[in-house]
Amino acid sequence: MRLVGANGEQIGVKPLPEALHIAREHDLDLVEVAPNANPPVCKIMDFGKYKYEQDVRRKESRRKTSNVVIKEMKFRPKIDEHDYSTKTKHVERFLQEGSKVKITIMFRGREMAHPELGKKILDRIAEQVKDVGNVEAAPRVDGRNMLMVLAPVKKQETKAAASKPRPPRPAEGAPAADTAAAPAAPAESVPASPTS
Repeated sequence: MRLVGANGEQIGVKPLPEALHIAREHDLDLVEVAPNANPPVCKIMDFGKYKYEQDVRRKESRRKTSNVVIKEMKFRPKIDEHDYSTKTKHVERFLQEGSKVKITIMFRGREMAHPELGKKILDRIAEQVKDVGNVEAAPRVDGRNMLMVLAPVKKQETKAAASKPRPPRPAEGAPAADTAAAPAAPAESVPASPTS
């Protein structure tokens, strides 16, 4: 079997008993990393440490992934003003929390003859929450419902703060930048010589 050392160096092709002996001398484990290779590849390593590092990497990658939650808010074409404002505040809160919001206008009976009423409500909601969310999926009719999806606005403040230029640092041994605070010495005035 081909043997790889603990630091990644190639030791060479060794028989199994000799590879085990080398691993035991270093107080490490012999781990088969490529069983299908010809000859099989084994590496000398601390297997417990290897498993721990794998778990840490797996947890770190899970932490970086974000679960996008889609909340749904249902409206009616003949919604009252107070109900509209309450539901719109909920939509704003969901967007501020980082969730996507699916807004559904439910039509019943003859209301299907006036889809422009639903479109007007969706446009009004999109206009009202434009500071915290933007339209991801434009309004569309789906059977007796009209749907629109809003997504939260990405945080721009962090990018703006990161791109702000820093003041230059003084070179080592150079005097501090306190010279700007010191008053400038007045220029001596020389009387003009009379010309005759």
